[in-house]
Amino acid sequence: MLNEENKNELEELRKHYPTAQALLLPVLWMIQEQEGYISEESMKYVGMLLNIPYGHILGVVTFYAMLQKKGASKHHIEVCTNISCMLSGSGKILEHIEKRLGIKVGEVSKDKKWLLSEAECLGSCGTAPMLAIGNEYYENLTLEKIDKLIDSLQ
Repeated sequence: MLNEENKNELEELRKHYPTAQALLLPVLWMIQEQEGYISEESMKYVGMLLNIPYGHILGVVTFYAMLQKKGASKHHIEVCTNISCMLSGSGKILEHIEKRLGIKVGEVSKDKKWLLSEAECLGSCGTAPMLAIGNEYYENLTLEKIDKLIDSLQ
């Protein structure tokens, strides 16, 4: 399941984490980065790698909103909807993205390029409204900036 680069990274990480459970989130991140989401098969694989029960891994994956169990998409857009962003217009931004991509929150586009989610807080209140796509933050957003961003990632 893990590619060679990630297998090597896993072995390096094992040196820095005291327990397999402490290593679980970084390994799940690796799987998600590599595959685009975390499948049931991936969770079982991680369980074998780390000797952690599947039920525990499933609980972790379903607890954390940033871990995706849905089908793979090229880009995962997370729009912050916490109070600072909401007061700054994130509701309009979310509506605009839904219309632009033809999907609702929680859906993957038909071409598998986009997954749209709401995020409770992405920790960038001073630059609201904002969103994240993968590990990149986009701040001080306007509808025009959103269109340019989507166009650049098509």
